[in-house]
Amino acid sequence: MSDVFKALAHPARRQILEVLKTGPKSAGEIAEAFNLAKPTLSGHFAKLREADLISAEPDGTTIYYTLNVSVLEEAMLKFMETMKLAGRIG
Repeated sequence: MSDVFKALAHPARRQILEVLKTGPKSAGEIAEAFNLAKPTLSGHFAKLREADLISAEPDGTTIYYTLNVSVLEEAMLKFMETMKLAGRIG
């Protein structure tokens, strides 16, 4: 779980997840939303994949990335438990 929180700690990675909320995107489509060098963006993709927050699906020479919502939900629940927010009634 610490890999997930480390991955989420960087604002660019959180933005990548935001872009992927609407569905799978190619690396090129995601890159259009950022002013980052391709190697930098690839490093962010790698961290997100290591944390299992995204998956990569090659299609010929194109890689499509998909948000892994279940891992993100699990991380948020863990965070809420840690902060003692789970189960509270507003």
